[in-house]
Amino acid sequence: MRKISLKMPVAAVMTSLLILTTACSGGSSSTGTTSDGKKEVTVSFRSSGSEDTLTKFFQSGLVDQFEKENPDIKINIAPVLASEGDYTSKMVLQMKSPDTAPDVIAEDTSIIKSDAAAGYLEPLDSQVQGWSDWEEHIIDNLKAGVTGEDGKVYGVPATSDTRGIWYNKELFQQAGLEVPFKPASWAEVLEAARTIKQKLPGVTPLNMIVGKANGEGVTMQTLEMLLYGTADTLYNDTSKKWVVNSPGLLDSFKFIDQVFNTDKTGPTMQVALNGQAGSIAFQQQFPQDKLAMAVDGSWAGSTWAENGAAPIANVEEKIGFAPFPTQNGEEPGATTMSGGWAWSVPAQAKNKEEAWKFIEFLMNKENATARVVAEGSLSPRNDSTEVEGYTDRPYTKEAQELLNVAHFRPANDQYAAVSAQLQSIVESIASGKLTPEEGITQLKDNVSRSLGADSIEEK
Repeated sequence: MRKISLKMPVAAVMTSLLILTTACSGGSSSTGTTSDGKKEVTVSFRSSGSEDTLTKFFQSGLVDQFEKENPDIKINIAPVLASEGDYTSKMVLQMKSPDTAPDVIAEDTSIIKSDAAAGYLEPLDSQVQGWSDWEEHIIDNLKAGVTGEDGKVYGVPATSDTRGIWYNKELFQQAGLEVPFKPASWAEVLEAARTIKQKLPGVTPLNMIVGKANGEGVTMQTLEMLLYGTADTLYNDTSKKWVVNSPGLLDSFKFIDQVFNTDKTGPTMQVALNGQAGSIAFQQQFPQDKLAMAVDGSWAGSTWAENGAAPIANVEEKIGFAPFPTQNGEEPGATTMSGGWAWSVPAQAKNKEEAWKFIEFLMNKENATARVVAEGSLSPRNDSTEVEGYTDRPYTKEAQELLNVAHFRPANDQYAAVSAQLQSIVESIASGKLTPEEGITQLKDNVSRSLGADSIEEK
């Protein structure tokens, strides 16, 4: 089998999106069979436009290789140019009818459970049971993100990410802090921030995403990174209720309050409430030695790559990546939130057997790894670290290891509404407009009002 070189620039292997779509269509998607009798597999995924990385990846010769190995199958690449929210809505509409349902679809792992419960997705249990890579090489912890409420498998994880503490090694050393940074509890993170503040005036000790203009980043990079390091969760899978009051949630709010109001070790409100707070931190403050720590995603390190937005020479000598600790050092000692995309088969797909064959091909060791390298994400395969080029990217090994302790957002169609409430409350706590206790009360009242009193519980 031809291997895709991870060293090859993706841009060098692409033609235009129009050429790709035209070349791959080859027949009528309404029948599932081309004019020359081949089974047509339509593959839909969200595209960001003509420079979309996944589109370019398919253009790299991948489709040609599969079709050469499977001459009875024609692959029709059907990217959907849309925002995340619009993409989800469009795919739901398409999956409702056999006339419009694709055969392979990219599903955000945060919505797989709800799409499966609605009957839009085909269970893949028999397929994964017959695929040795599922047991041997797909990271076990990520399988929860593609498992429905009924315990069945509805997708294969394709990409992933983690979150941790980015830190400036040089500033840590100047402040007399130990490098590498290995905080064992929240208290040690707070103490390091206070030390930076005391020893290095003019340096922002700790950046956390708290401005609601940053949307889901507030919930996932900040609130849930804290909450899932406690004994509590945001959603009770057993009772099917939102946990709007718990010791862990209150302590998470208190941590944010301490950083921004008590210790004053966070960024200024001008930066914190900016919708580009992450870009300011990684493109300006870190390279200029104005920021010591930031809790953010594994993808952020690509900012400092040679072809990144703010290149840093010998970046691994200057910047480190540390796991975010559990609240008091409870097992497993660290926590992270993980998201990502999966490949699924719609229940109304015409060519399910051929669709699975293409998914298997996409998710073999070489192809799955080549994709995540091109996109700057993490692989769901535990053997990607063996592929040349994968761990050449700074911090990939450390970020990959965190997948073993990863938590996932509640896969519930009400999540967006709850998350929006949390974003507003976190901003209000960070800006001093609400106390942590008032934040709990507001969350309880607002979620109860919007989703119903029977949708919440307190611990």
